[in-house]
Amino acid sequence: MFQIGLRGTGYSPEDFDWGRSKGWTVVQAEDCWHLSLAPLMDCVRETVGDAPVYLSFDIDSLDPAFAPGTGTVEPGGLTTWQALEIVRGMSGLNVVGADLVEVSPPYGPSGNTALIAANLLFEMLCLLPDSSSVVRSG
Repeated sequence: MFQIGLRGTGYSPEDFDWGRSKGWTVVQAEDCWHLSLAPLMDCVRETVGDAPVYLSFDIDSLDPAFAPGTGTVEPGGLTTWQALEIVRGMSGLNVVGADLVEVSPPYGPSGNTALIAANLLFEMLCLLPDSSSVVRSG
């Protein structure tokens, strides 16, 4: 299990260690700042191999400058291009399903959060094995 982009106010550094104690790879958001996530996704692909993969993407992993329409706004998040690197970086994996959670349109009246979410979901659909008929944009 990989968790990428975690951040938030904690009472102690150990608050972020629960997943690590379960053997998960936890990459906090500040470890991603100013970096391409392509090398990280190479590591994910190498580690996961041919195993079935389920992608769950939480929109509040993005910085609120990009996606304010969520119930848990926290500064210091990922960028939209990093989100695309994560999703596109899963190409070639045995993706069996995916979801995108935490979009709250009333909190994002500009529609940017919903638009970003829709684009990420399209990219996720392109990862599925039977998506050969879906045309990828860009």
